[in-house]
Amino acid sequence: MTRIGLVVTDPTTFMAADPHLDAAPLREALRHRGADAELTIWHDEAVDWAAFDLLVLRSPWDYAERPAQFEAWLERVGALTTVLNDPELVRWNMDKRYLAQLEGAGVAVVPTSYHHEMSTLEAALSPEGPSTPHVVVKPSVGAGARHTGLFARDSPAALELGRAILAEGGVVMLQPEVPELSEGRERALYVIDGQVTHAIAKGALLERGGGLRGGTYQENPQVLEATAREQEFAGQVLDAVGEVTGLPVPLYGRIDTVDSAAHGLALLEAELFEPLFNLQLVPEVTEIFADAILARA
Repeated sequence: MTRIGLVVTDPTTFMAADPHLDAAPLREALRHRGADAELTIWHDEAVDWAAFDLLVLRSPWDYAERPAQFEAWLERVGALTTVLNDPELVRWNMDKRYLAQLEGAGVAVVPTSYHHEMSTLEAALSPEGPSTPHVVVKPSVGAGARHTGLFARDSPAALELGRAILAEGGVVMLQPEVPELSEGRERALYVIDGQVTHAIAKGALLERGGGLRGGTYQENPQVLEATAREQEFAGQVLDAVGEVTGLPVPLYGRIDTVDSAAHGLALLEAELFEPLFNLQLVPEVTEIFADAILARA
């Protein structure tokens, strides 16, 4: 019997990691197909990782709080069994500076500058910097909108957040506000084996002036039909990922996009190892996902 571990984190210590949203339905679908499937916490030292035929990363969302530990875990378990998506791809995808590489490969992205020190961030936010009334500040390694804020570009809070990111050893990403995102028009395109299965609108998350709307990270997912243009764009992004990394098409992914007046259809992020699929809204995709996993086991 094929033994499969769905890799999550501990919901008692990372409250956003609700295993019932995605991992539990997927586990049951795999079991229904005859696999021995279970949820495994990536930092649980008691787990015998070599006992699994396949590990599928699903929601190790606290990786951003201890990225070095997560990378070391990837290297260790990758030597013991098959991990999907590929650990090499995951390590590349952990740092959002990959966006610059995808842009170089011809993918349209939201304009982004990267800052390793306060002097360049201060210059970018100065009156002589790029003319945009509001900006988004966030770390290049992060999840769940941690250390992410939307500010007036002359707000001291923007610099304070940047300083906090740098103090933790991070790299600051600076982007112009995209009005369509503030209007809740981000669209997430979900792919399995390179094919778009569904699309989700998540709603706006960031409050102007800093913080999250409603005070907590709370998506409001609504199922949408991906347009032909969006499906083509998702394919372009995955092709560029393959071109940049030299790796094959991943088992799964989520391509976050916005269609904006200023930038056209543009990539926000390509989530290639821990995207929430919102399977509770699209149970038919659970079956597609389970079949794709078993095909690679």
